Amino acid sequence: MITVIKHTATTEQLDHFVRWIEDRGFKTNVSQGDNETIVGIIGDTTRIDPFLLESMDIVERVQRVTEPYKLANRKFHPEDTVVDCGHGVLVGGGNFQVIAGPCSVEGENLFTIARAVKKAGATMLRGGAFKPRTSPYTSQGMGEKGLDLLMEASGELDMPVVTEVMDPRDVEMFVRKGIDVLQIGARNAQNFSLLREVGRSGRPVLLKRGMSETIDELLMSAEYVMSEGNPNVMLCERGIRTFETRTRNTFDVNAVPVLHHLTHLPVVADPSHSTGYTRYVRPAAYAATAAGADALEIEVHNSPQDAWSDGAQALTPDQFSEAMRRIALIREAVCAPIEEA
Repeated sequence: MITVIKHTATTEQLDHFVRWIEDRGFKTNVSQGDNETIVGIIGDTTRIDPFLLESMDIVERVQRVTEPYKLANRKFHPEDTVVDCGHGVLVGGGNFQVIAGPCSVEGENLFTIARAVKKAGATMLRGGAFKPRTSPYTSQGMGEKGLDLLMEASGELDMPVVTEVMDPRDVEMFVRKGIDVLQIGARNAQNFSLLREVGRSGRPVLLKRGMSETIDELLMSAEYVMSEGNPNVMLCERGIRTFETRTRNTFDVNAVPVLHHLTHLPVVADPSHSTGYTRYVRPAAYAATAAGADALEIEVHNSPQDAWSDGAQALTPDQFSEAMRRIALIREAVCAPIEEA
């Protein structure tokens, strides 16, 4: 249930109203936008008489919310959330970023790749130190040493680092080492213990959509993170599993505008995992940009044929540089105001 507060309400009146709600066993989420203030009431709201609320002096109107996700719901928070990823990099609310780097951190070549993607315009560095692989016999990543290399590259280039955490027991280590954004991969999208742990960390979270996850299920996964007091969640469309076999996954570009309609959280698109082939990554990135994605996450490797993982979908630095120029043109066309004739 949401209550829209009258613009004439004082801070003291708002505080008193929130205490009155919480004293009855409910949680509240206060969203103060430019034009109105909304108090979201979370819990079994069938126990609240909406007519009683509407009779209060400071309440403009009351609206029941049927969706099970409350904190992630745009009805509770009409203004776009802007996530501060560190190093002055913001995502959401009109702030567009590109996250780029290798699938796996492999060693010193990370610095070569990181310098190249930053030169091309990337603003955040990605790289997997711990890798969830389908086969237990393939490379599982460098582990803690990979995190150290990522942080060294971050320090040199002044770029936030995005890397995947797989185990709730490792979250504290990621935070201690200074990782800026904790990524939850598709295989862990409904690992609720991990979601709660990264929620408690307070660090920005890049939450990838599960391979067979619906949009509502993705939002409920975000709700797990946010329910622990962490509002800094970015949702990532990375392709879903369908009957199609010509690409690694099926890129649900529809999800970008749908998520913007349903939630205030930033929406990121991953054209690399969505398609699985280098030849398709750039067109998918352009489509996501045109659809209104707040950020892109793209895999880049200086020698894809030698990559430890996902070389088949990695762009070379030159290909990435070209893609960045076209992405900028698309952003200009989509975001520029249209002058009336």
